[in-house]
Amino acid sequence: TVTQKRGEAEEEESQLIPDELRKFFRRQQPGNGQRRPQSRQVTGQGSGIIISKDGYILTNRHVVDGADKIKVTLKDKKVFTGTIRGVDADSDVAVIKIEPEGHPLVVAELADSTKTKVGEFAIAIGAPFDLDYSVTYGHVSAKGRRVLDDQVMMDQDFIQTDASINPGNSGGPLVNIEGEVIGINTLIRGMNTGIGFAIPSSFAKQVSDRLISDGKFTRSWLGISIQTLSEDPDLKDSMKGVKDGVVVRGIVPNGPAANSELEPADVITAVDGKAVSTVQDLKDEVRTKKIGQSVALDVVRDGKKLKFSVKSGELPEDRLALNRGGGGRAPAGTSESDDLGIKVKSITKEMADQYGLDRTEGVVVTEVQEGSPAEQKRIQPGDVITRIGKQPVASLRDFKAAVKDINLKKGVSVQIVGETGRRFEVLKSAE
Repeated sequence: TVTQKRGEAEEEESQLIPDELRKFFRRQQPGNGQRRPQSRQVTGQGSGIIISKDGYILTNRHVVDGADKIKVTLKDKKVFTGTIRGVDADSDVAVIKIEPEGHPLVVAELADSTKTKVGEFAIAIGAPFDLDYSVTYGHVSAKGRRVLDDQVMMDQDFIQTDASINPGNSGGPLVNIEGEVIGINTLIRGMNTGIGFAIPSSFAKQVSDRLISDGKFTRSWLGISIQTLSEDPDLKDSMKGVKDGVVVRGIVPNGPAANSELEPADVITAVDGKAVSTVQDLKDEVRTKKIGQSVALDVVRDGKKLKFSVKSGELPEDRLALNRGGGGRAPAGTSESDDLGIKVKSITKEMADQYGLDRTEGVVVTEVQEGSPAEQKRIQPGDVITRIGKQPVASLRDFKAAVKDINLKKGVSVQIVGETGRRFEVLKSAE
């Protein structure tokens, strides 16, 4: 049981509880949802997994975050006070600690979730709606689920299950037929839909081990925006000499890869010799590297196989998503492309001052046509175009030559330097 101050609890509820569930809770309130006297504290309930005999318990961050008091009740009705050892917002994993004081604890066995197979039995255990030690069963419906956009989602993928997971199950175990924990119940998609998600136990163990030893989970990163090549047919068609891999969509300013040889539109096929074919593969390989460690990357660029090395950096806690909205309009430029839907100018001192640029090579976008291929890919005034297709663009003359024979039905790659760093986009006309 978790006790929070009312303001913190209400804020947490607004972020985590689906609309239909919030309505359900209101219907359960005394007085048919009429306003009740305000109390200074509210309580919530979740589940957890004992992972050590000395009292460490694995659960979800959203179960305990902001808690004033934590009460842990075991199956034998023994009650302990819990303290937070560490939380990790990106994965929604938390570890709390109780002092067993000689009381015997039954430690759960965490399975190697990478060996879990789709279709095998899955059993969810927890305290849904305050009903202690409830058990529901179903199957592993899918593995490797991405539940939000890569730029803003949690750090890991999920196990999907049709075993019923309800509020109160959060932080509890999803186990296999042998009773081994394969996942941490975390998310639901709607009520009674048979679609629930659990954090894979192998990843949860990585995080919890670090939370226990260090109080936090520090991630390594390369400072790049990435996309699975196979997920975008247009992108895959534009890449030569490679069928699987992870595309570098952008490079973050001042990030670890900013001064490396890595470029937007490169396709990473291996990290330290281990093949990667998805965004999650690459994240998994980089995440646990030591900060400052050199990471060897196998890369395909314009059909050529290359090898680069990038020193990993510490993933900043306050990093911003690389997605962004569009900008305003600027005066018409001296060159334009109706096909791309942009107008551009040479980078003069005045232009550099206007857009806050620190470079002289390339052409700066001054206007973007509404509904154009450029607008659809979030190109905006102030972006600098440095390459179109295979042709570098250092001047207006280069730009005019590069756009002369482009075929937007097939698509053309455009490399850009903007406020989020270096990136590339594939511009294509609507069918």
